[in-house]
Amino acid sequence: MKIVFFGAGGIGGYFGARLAAAGEDVHFIARGSHLAAMKSRGLKVNSPLGNLHIKSPQVTDDAAQCGPGDLIVVGVKLYDTEAAADAIKPLVGPQTTVVSFQNGVFAGDLFSDAFGRDKVIGGSSSIAAQIQEPGVILHTGTMASMAFGEWDGTKSARTDAFLAACTGAGINATLFDDINAVIWSKFVFLSSFSGATCRFRQSIGPIREDPEKRALYRQALEETFAVAIAKGVNLKADLVEKRMAFTDGLPAEMTASMYHDLTAGKRLELPWLSGAVVDMGRQLGIETPAHQDFTAALMPYVNGQN
Repeated sequence: MKIVFFGAGGIGGYFGARLAAAGEDVHFIARGSHLAAMKSRGLKVNSPLGNLHIKSPQVTDDAAQCGPGDLIVVGVKLYDTEAAADAIKPLVGPQTTVVSFQNGVFAGDLFSDAFGRDKVIGGSSSIAAQIQEPGVILHTGTMASMAFGEWDGTKSARTDAFLAACTGAGINATLFDDINAVIWSKFVFLSSFSGATCRFRQSIGPIREDPEKRALYRQALEETFAVAIAKGVNLKADLVEKRMAFTDGLPAEMTASMYHDLTAGKRLELPWLSGAVVDMGRQLGIETPAHQDFTAALMPYVNGQN
């Protein structure tokens, strides 16, 4: 199974390295200094689950040179999604499957529009990982899981094959019969978690210990949940309570990936997270004051200023 990771950052770099170390035919599409470092020094992963060093990864910045793959895993930032749909065209052959493990809830539809719904499966990942320096991925904590599945919930040879590859690489991977609900469940959490940690410029520990900040965070969860229900997503009624319990179990020092982008002066995924909740809420007639607060506070930094 030829697996091509379009994007070798936190998601692509970590999971791609795990699969490559297990002997899978993994290719990376990367760019800039990260690409140069991977070519010259390999790809390293620093992780509590075990460090890795892929000494000679198959990596290029030219998708055409890589050629079609069996599975294309997209892990770029949300603002690069449309560009990614165009850039991966040389990777998509007659038997290719595309899966996005990006944040947000729109990528599946975008890639389906580009390549056809039958060529796309749904995916979601949970991991705190980032590029520590060119050629090096830093994984924080022990959370590192992947979820994926066919949109209609059926079993298929392609999802079974990917699951087998992940299992063989020691990756915590699960097939779901309602992957859309999984994607939205993560979105309920991430839109709120990223908004709160960036809004207050704090890790989750101080936020959950402060009554007012904790209340605002919970309100954000409830707002995204309300939007999901209004859109017909099949989420369980106790999801907000479970996400609060999940949040209370996170390391106190944990922040969202958007927080790292904010503090580094990089572009933010805000319009596809809290901004998207506000937009969908407005369309559906649902009030979203917490996400409006996050969006208003962070909009001055959305293009990369800090």
